[in-house]
Amino acid sequence: MKKCLILINAYSRLKSSLNQSERLKEELEKLGVMADILPNDFFAAQIDGFGNIKTKAQGYDFCIYLDKDKYISQMLEKSGLRLFNSHEAISFCDDKMLTSIILANNSIPMPKTLAGLLCYDEGAEIGDITFKRIENELGYPLVVKTCYGSLGKGVFKADNRAELIKIANKLKCTPHLFQQFVKSSAGRDIRVIVIGGKFIASMVRSSNVDFRSNLELGGTAEAFNPPQEVISLCERTAKLLKLDYCGIDVLFGGEGYYICEVNSNAFFGGIENTTKVNIAKAYAEYIVGSVYK
Repeated sequence: MKKCLILINAYSRLKSSLNQSERLKEELEKLGVMADILPNDFFAAQIDGFGNIKTKAQGYDFCIYLDKDKYISQMLEKSGLRLFNSHEAISFCDDKMLTSIILANNSIPMPKTLAGLLCYDEGAEIGDITFKRIENELGYPLVVKTCYGSLGKGVFKADNRAELIKIANKLKCTPHLFQQFVKSSAGRDIRVIVIGGKFIASMVRSSNVDFRSNLELGGTAEAFNPPQEVISLCERTAKLLKLDYCGIDVLFGGEGYYICEVNSNAFFGGIENTTKVNIAKAYAEYIVGSVYK
């Protein structure tokens, strides 16, 4: 019997997350693959008392890993289970700064970005010279992001020095980055889905109340037929990050486009409803074609 495991985050109760796993199960079973959806809380892989990795995920042909727990994903792969996406690809995308570094020097346009300085002392002061250097490099407004996070959480805009000081001090002991604010794309971006290195669907997300366009933050969406420039850019981005599946956020630049963020487990309920493209079916067919050649 063909069988797969769909692992979801142990703590997530988001409807978007549950919809994603249920839709994939539905489409996989149409293709003759039985799917178990399990929360990632049963210690699916562990290191035993002899230093060997042992897994409880037995009897599965593959795993669709809808979590960002990099320890479990790496142990599952080392135990021999094939993951979609791979541990390496998830790791590349989980850290926004690492994503930018992997993409750098590959002709992928991105907003100008500075890595936040590491700090381990809550009582330490950020020097005035640091703020001056950030201002000189990026100007105002600018964006400050935690390196880990999704759904628009951990993304802040600083319009002046006072706001930058407040945000930087709040995040100084958390991995973060500073980034150019692309004014021409304020409250608006393109979400592109790429599967197996090929463009599948896209929509434009917009917000009249926030500089972030996420649907979860109140943004709206409409289907979008992107130019070939955007399609090629996103397909190259997915291949560089070794992704089987991803959602890529693209900003409207003044004279082109910028890759903003890449999500290895992008929710697809919103884009399915908006574009009427069956994302779950496309992903299921790609996986089945890859595993059962």
